[in-house]
This record gives sequence, structure tokens and C-alpha cells, in this order.
Amino acid sequence: MKKLLLVATMALSAFAHADQLEDIQEAGVIRVGTTGDYKPFSFFDGNSYSGYDIDVAQHVADQLGVKLEIVPTTWKGLVSNLQEDKYDIAMGGITRRMSRQLAAEQTQGYMVFGKCFLVADGKVEQFDSLEEVNKPSVRVGVNIGGTNEKFAEAHLPNATFTKFENNLDVPKAVAAGDIDVMVTETPEGVFYDVTDTRLDASRCDDPFTRSQFGYLIPKGEQRMLNTVNFILDEMVLKSVQDDLMAKNQLK
Repeated sequence: MKKLLLVATMALSAFAHADQLEDIQEAGVIRVGTTGDYKPFSFFDGNSYSGYDIDVAQHVADQLGVKLEIVPTTWKGLVSNLQEDKYDIAMGGITRRMSRQLAAEQTQGYMVFGKCFLVADGKVEQFDSLEEVNKPSVRVGVNIGGTNEKFAEAHLPNATFTKFENNLDVPKAVAAGDIDVMVTETPEGVFYDVTDTRLDASRCDDPFTRSQFGYLIPKGEQRMLNTVNFILDEMVLKSVQDDLMAKNQLK
């Protein structure tokens, strides 16, 4: 009898579990968490958000027939805020990695990239290897809570670190001469190389690692995950991805 009651209770719990996709459709809103500090994927200028992943977020909302609501978050709180139901999906240049897979669901990857450096104009040859940067005399900047910080701690332990709450402040510090090297990723490095004459990308054509960007969805929400992956597939099939990447200087 106890076993039967346990099975019945588990069945009722499963039945009562809210379906995230259904909740989004009923509410008429999809809440997207993003840091707003990672060009060209997610950027907040004080008034509005822009970037590739913001455009994708709007496309996902349009496909679901709901409104888009942007929810500010931080790299440090990216996963915990998702688990606390502050938003339905996290977007904005998020690296797919095992620790995030164990804590949430990750969509399929949408871009291959790698770790590289951002340096002051004319300093590429001076800072184009881990050995050259891994010295106490080299000032390295990273954003707190992201994979760049983890990469720097693992591969540049002898460098002198400056850690920033806002990722947008790191390129500014390089340009101002306050730090020598920013640990970054190929799309961001190339973006600043192209848009700011004071900065150069180093090793972005031959990065130190290879990873993919993806989006984070609450653990166990398989139907939501399948739906977002379907939308991503359709974006590739219908060249929507190419158009948005070109718009945001990713191609």
C-alpha cells in the first residue's frame, strides 16, 4: 500500500509540474536574462539593449507569439538567477561548458570561438602567447564570474590581475593603458579590433581554445529546450542567423 501511495504521489507531482513553455504562452511574455556587457552579443547603453543575442531573443519571442522582457543579470549570478526563476532563458555570449550543463539545460551551439587577447594598438607581437603574458609585470584584466576569469586563473597564474564587475570596462582599461591585456574571445576581440582604433586583437585568428556559445534553460524543461533548438535550426535553414550575424558585425 505504501508503495502504491508513493507511486501515486510521484505521478501527481509530475502531472502538477508546470510546463515552462506553456507558462510562457499563457503569460504572453518570455523573460530573457542577459548581462548587457558583452559586445556584440548583448549590450545595454543605459536606455536599451542591442546585439546579436538580443536580436535572437526577439526572434524567439516572435516565433512563440509572445512579448520579450529583458531581465538584467551578472556573469556571477547567471545560473543561480535562472534557478531562482528570475528569467526563462539566459542569453548573451554564454559559453557552453560542463558545469553549466550540470546545473541547467544548454541549447545546441550556434558559434565556434576561442579564447584570445585584446591589447593596445601596436602591442600584438608583445602579447601573442601565454608565456609572454604569464608574468608578474603584465597587467591582465578579466570580468568576474565568466569563463575568461577561469581561463586566466588556470593559464596565467603569474600575471597581475585586475577584475571587473562590468565586462565593458575591460576594453576601456586596455585602451587607457590601465591594463596590458584583456582575456577575451574571438568575436569580442575582433569586434573591438574593427570598431576601436586604439585596440588590437591578439591570437584571435589562432585562439588558445575552442568552444561554442549557447543558451541556458532551467533544468528539466525538455519541451522548452526542444523548441528553442528547433527555432535555432530554422534560423540556419532560412538564413536568419546569417542576416543577424552580418547586422552585428559577426561576419
